[in-house]
Amino acid sequence: MPSRIRTVVGMARDRWAGARDPEAFARSIGVNLAGRVKFYGISRWMFGSEPWLITLGDGVCVAAGVQFVTHDGGVLNLRKEYPDLEWTAPIVVGDDTFLGIRSLILPGVTIGRRCVIGAGSIVGRDIPDNTVAAGVPARPIRTTDEYVARLQAKSLGIGHLPAQAKAEAIKRIYGITTP
Repeated sequence: MPSRIRTVVGMARDRWAGARDPEAFARSIGVNLAGRVKFYGISRWMFGSEPWLITLGDGVCVAAGVQFVTHDGGVLNLRKEYPDLEWTAPIVVGDDTFLGIRSLILPGVTIGRRCVIGAGSIVGRDIPDNTVAAGVPARPIRTTDEYVARLQAKSLGIGHLPAQAKAEAIKRIYGITTP
């Protein structure tokens, strides 16, 4: 089988496996899952070339488009002068942490437990437990407890509903009618 076809077949197999059982797929490529992890979109490429250096704690939620980078590719051109140059390091995400859509987690980072990482953030430094961090570069903006208090103040009070009932309630709250 030509390599291009093999690549396409492999990508289709990965997509199917990831859709069927995202946790099993992540484990199959070497990601260390310390418990239940919820993936809202998964692919082999989101874990980079060293998925076995990534540990995700119990109750972690990974939004679509999150990227884990365990090495610094910038060393490639510098190896002409410094053949032994390498920077690769593990990534650890603590229990009950949410990684926002399209966030980027860089080598050597530890994100504590019960954290929220904002959408589009670039996390290049450790984030302590119970912290909401966002931005480029990501920085702590409040505690998770402060975040919860702000959300409770404006909550729609429907988070417990099943998806379809929640969608109907949101439409009702905002006066949206659909055919």
